[in-house]
Amino acid sequence: MTSGNRIAIVGAGIAGLASAKVLSREGFPVEVFDRAPDVGGVWSATRRYPGLRTQNSRNTYHFSDFPMPEDYPRIPDGAQMQAYLERYVQQFGLRENLRLGTEVVAADPVDSGWLLEIRDETGIHRTSCDHLVIANGVHSEPDMPEFRGADKFQSAGGYLCHSTDFHDAEWARGRNVVVVGYGQSACDIAEAVSHVAASTTVVARRLLWKLPRKVATGFDYERLMLTRMGQAHFRYHQLGWFERYLHGGGVSFRDSNFDLLRELATKQTRLRELDLVPDGRFEEIAQSTFSLATEGFFEQIRDGRIYVARDTSITEMGGTPQGPAVRLSTGEQLPADIVVCATGFQQRVPFLTPYIQRQLTDEAGNFRLFRHILPVGVPNLSFAGYNSSNVATLGAEIGAHWTAALLQGRLTLPPAEDISAQVDERLQWIDAGTAGHHAHGTTITPFALRNIDEMLSDLRFRLPLRTRLSQWLRPVKPASYRALTERRHPAADNPAPLEPHFPQPERPHADHR
Repeated sequence: MTSGNRIAIVGAGIAGLASAKVLSREGFPVEVFDRAPDVGGVWSATRRYPGLRTQNSRNTYHFSDFPMPEDYPRIPDGAQMQAYLERYVQQFGLRENLRLGTEVVAADPVDSGWLLEIRDETGIHRTSCDHLVIANGVHSEPDMPEFRGADKFQSAGGYLCHSTDFHDAEWARGRNVVVVGYGQSACDIAEAVSHVAASTTVVARRLLWKLPRKVATGFDYERLMLTRMGQAHFRYHQLGWFERYLHGGGVSFRDSNFDLLRELATKQTRLRELDLVPDGRFEEIAQSTFSLATEGFFEQIRDGRIYVARDTSITEMGGTPQGPAVRLSTGEQLPADIVVCATGFQQRVPFLTPYIQRQLTDEAGNFRLFRHILPVGVPNLSFAGYNSSNVATLGAEIGAHWTAALLQGRLTLPPAEDISAQVDERLQWIDAGTAGHHAHGTTITPFALRNIDEMLSDLRFRLPLRTRLSQWLRPVKPASYRALTERRHPAADNPAPLEPHFPQPERPHADHR
């Protein structure tokens, strides 16, 4: 594919914007579609729940060539993060590439690329592109439980919603709130509403380990999750020299470190006195996502402002003479004017035909993507942001460079059968290590740096040795990768690129959608 070919990007979050910036600078005509009226993806005002903040500090959660404003707090909130992405659009002249308030409702493969049906405020239209980039995010479709009696609950005046539809803590003022879940968003929302709600209950089917942002003097969350030393403590399916030691002869050293972290976290959050010590090993803290202890959450529990109903779930909803209520599997009944489901997401690409979706996934619904970008067997298609991690900005940016190199014929890919075997090996390893909690193969926590290393290796770009050595003990600095962005990729001087040759899917009949 040459730089004159048109590219459509679905999604204007971090990954979509990074792709638009990199690909447009490489000379590709780019259009970005997003059904929201603003950029940001999970940071959009249309999805932002109260208490939403970045997990990382502003020093590590930004693009390599666009630092966050110096007046931002160390941990930006959701509105500040969305404003940062708006500034990114302004800085790199992406406004003309955006089609906001425009949803891609169908994408059909044709010989020359893709035929798209899009819907905006004026109706449904058709357009086309030569290559399609799916950047709709691994948190695109809210996973909403089906509760028995939900209609009776709502008829009684109860309000039931997903966390992405709960935007203002003031909605909870003077009301009884039940938050379903125990992940990051559940605890963030519970803490935020507990200051104004009449009562706040967290219904946790399973307790999770949570790490305080600062565990001890000189050691915080970023020292564990954003350094090579910290990430080496978690077992990757391809072990480097130090990882072989940590998971071999040095396993007792590794286990002792985790035991110490668990004890420090337990004491700091007073989990024993609150009867909230999770089961399982502490390293499970990074199975498919990473959960930090929400600031003030455990303090509100100790002060009686938040009640955690552990090891239980809602079995029925309904109304009582006193008002709407929910019943738990323990038999306990709770008043509940508002029920917020912080129950995660289902990873879907609903605008693709069922036939194409089957080509992209295995029997368990896991996306079969090489480097989390390239599907085997579906031409003119790539994904962005499906390497979800705790350095999403940097991972998306480098992934965009990988895609640009692919489209310009600058990547040397293994044979299709080797790629397929590598993808299957990775999915089997993830499934075995996370008990199935891995967002359909689209997450790489806590192996962000390994994923980045693999993409850079394909691009034949190597960080200076001094930088790599510093990353063993110091959190990654996105600016260290700026040379990749500044490195010239002269598309016009390249010979005609070769498209990657993968087995071509049979064209479906019209009734296969």
